[in-house]
Amino acid sequence: MGRRKHGQDIDGIVLLNKPLGCSSNTALQRVRRAFDARKAGHTGSLDPLASGLLPICLGEATKVSGYLLSAAKHYRVLASIGAETKTGDREGAITERSDVVLPERAELEQRLSEFVGAQQQIPPMYSALKKDGKRLYEHARAGETVDRPLRDIVVHSMELLACDAHSFELDVRVSSGTYIRTLVEDIARALGTRGHVAALHRVGVGTLGRELPMIELDAIEAGAGDPQALAGYLLPLSTIITDWPSITLDEAQAQAIGHGQRVTCGAGAERSDALLRILDSDDRMLGFGTVDEDGRLAPKRLFTRTQG
Repeated sequence: MGRRKHGQDIDGIVLLNKPLGCSSNTALQRVRRAFDARKAGHTGSLDPLASGLLPICLGEATKVSGYLLSAAKHYRVLASIGAETKTGDREGAITERSDVVLPERAELEQRLSEFVGAQQQIPPMYSALKKDGKRLYEHARAGETVDRPLRDIVVHSMELLACDAHSFELDVRVSSGTYIRTLVEDIARALGTRGHVAALHRVGVGTLGRELPMIELDAIEAGAGDPQALAGYLLPLSTIITDWPSITLDEAQAQAIGHGQRVTCGAGAERSDALLRILDSDDRMLGFGTVDEDGRLAPKRLFTRTQG
């Protein structure tokens, strides 16, 4: 007798508002259990200190979740000025203090504008990146400091929302891989002082978060066992990739793609490394792929179950 598979085949995305104090993996598992989903994943973790948008992908949506890891992120961050901490946030022990010297708002806005654009950043020791087979935070907890290579990042925009003598609040959009804790430390140092993240809230991942509301974890768990209630929190997989171009196949082409074969896209098709949504004649999504140099559609990931 084969092993019994636990959970149900449920496909879609939940735009979770991860609460403070909860790890991303814990939040993921609580959502998975509430839906009784067989398969689940998220699109980039948030620290327990941080709250906000954590897209949870269920079922076939997990095949697309990895592509959101490289999507731009949108945050609101409160920076506390006057002290730097071991972890870069308010949970860490203070390692260095300084006099609080913040300029007037107009000058502060000007100085912040200097951080918009392409730049390089050294990842913090308290991060999940690996060095010599260990997570950086494991080295840090062992009292070790290791060399970390510079990473290319982009700060797409930065708006000063509020400021006082001891803090400032920012609305910031950044490329994937940007550490907000390091960004705050770098800004504070450029201002001649020290700082750390006092609060962090993520409001956007790629195109997600612009229009659709986030769902509270308590509400999801309250709906456990009630499929109708939970259905209202589940978005179709296409929500993730509404901005991807698409190509529609006829029945014969769809069948060929389903067997992993390449199909001719037609005259004038140009090579494209950009991922395309592959649709059948009923606008159901079969998967996604690219167009090769011969104008043929090459499947990259196909769905076991077609998605509406």
